[in-house]
Amino acid sequence: MHDVRKWTAGPLRLLKRRRQPVVVQTLRSATAATIAYVVALRLSPEPAPLTAPLTALLVVQVTFYATLTNGIRRVNSVVAGVLVAIAFSVLVGLTWWSLALLIVASLAVGHLVRVDEYVAEVAISAMLVLGVTTVGFTAWARIVETLIGAVVGTACNLLLPPPVWVDEAGRSMEDLARRVRQLMLRMGEEAAGRIPWERAAERLHEARRLDQHIAHVDASLRQAEDSLRLNPRVKEGLLHRVVMRTGLDTLEICTVVLRVLARSFTDLAKSRGAEDLFPPRVGVTVEQLLSEIADAVVSFAVLVTTHLSENAESAESRLSAELHTAAGTRDRLAELLREEVARDWANWQLFGAVLTETTRIIDELNTEHRTRRLLEELDRVSREHRAKLPRMTRLRERLGVQEELWRNRAGFGERSL
Repeated sequence: MHDVRKWTAGPLRLLKRRRQPVVVQTLRSATAATIAYVVALRLSPEPAPLTAPLTALLVVQVTFYATLTNGIRRVNSVVAGVLVAIAFSVLVGLTWWSLALLIVASLAVGHLVRVDEYVAEVAISAMLVLGVTTVGFTAWARIVETLIGAVVGTACNLLLPPPVWVDEAGRSMEDLARRVRQLMLRMGEEAAGRIPWERAAERLHEARRLDQHIAHVDASLRQAEDSLRLNPRVKEGLLHRVVMRTGLDTLEICTVVLRVLARSFTDLAKSRGAEDLFPPRVGVTVEQLLSEIADAVVSFAVLVTTHLSENAESAESRLSAELHTAAGTRDRLAELLREEVARDWANWQLFGAVLTETTRIIDELNTEHRTRRLLEELDRVSREHRAKLPRMTRLRERLGVQEELWRNRAGFGERSL
């Protein structure tokens, strides 16, 4: 029995991973490159038309939107490089100084035709074509192979749809929320007792390091946003993007406020010296408040990343209940701090800062505040869309599609995710 489990464990893990975005992307890239090579063998005059699979490999990006934009830029870069090479072969031929001029001219042309990251491809194509004797023959072959690779790469995205990276972005966002929660819990435990200012400073450094995780989540979210553009499998792609982007903005604000809170704890530890960070009753309440806010942060991340309406509804109810409980604990903490300041007002500014910073996080996580933020972002995107595509906007208005649909969807946007 043990041997059977051992032999089946590997295939089961492979079967489980086969739908993961990285595996899907690897298979799509290999398929596109192979098909492009087979097609190029029949259509290209070159005996080994490797430009076609290379182009297909570069064109098949992780998203359909990126595939279209990269395919167009890559074809433009190759055609531009071939034209530059033909001009140089007619005028000067290949010498050491003409090669230098060719590279300079190709890079300049690449910037003029705006091929972005494929500027170097212009020079590479020009050098490869200029380096052979039959320039016209090679130029035509290279253009054909590039077109084959671009067409095959785009077709593979239609027949083998690219993965939607929303789940990956959601997992990274939830991981950030859990890191914030763990730091809040540690700060709360230490607030209930005596803590040297050096340890409080360590928590401050941990809060600052959360910026690195925010950058990682932002990169994952940008990839997810691209995967939703021009993707026929995705409905309400705009709403998906706005909900997750505004959710990350909220988490980023919470991490900034948490960093300020850690700074207040550090300053308070220095000021209190050998005494407890907070008086006993106040410290216990601070620990309870940070624990409740930490749970609310995780519930908020689950709310903005979930896909099933019933899960989103459950997450929203849980978040509202946790925020209501945290608000009550915050009010009790405010009363305790008022009594403490009345007895000893030496640290009243730091006590007030702790109360202000915890209140700010509660307000940022509030569902009503989030709804307003969603509406503002949808309005901004709508204005940008009208400015970029005025004709499409007028056509949509003639067909009776009003922008208020976006506003109405925002009310249940979080449930639709």
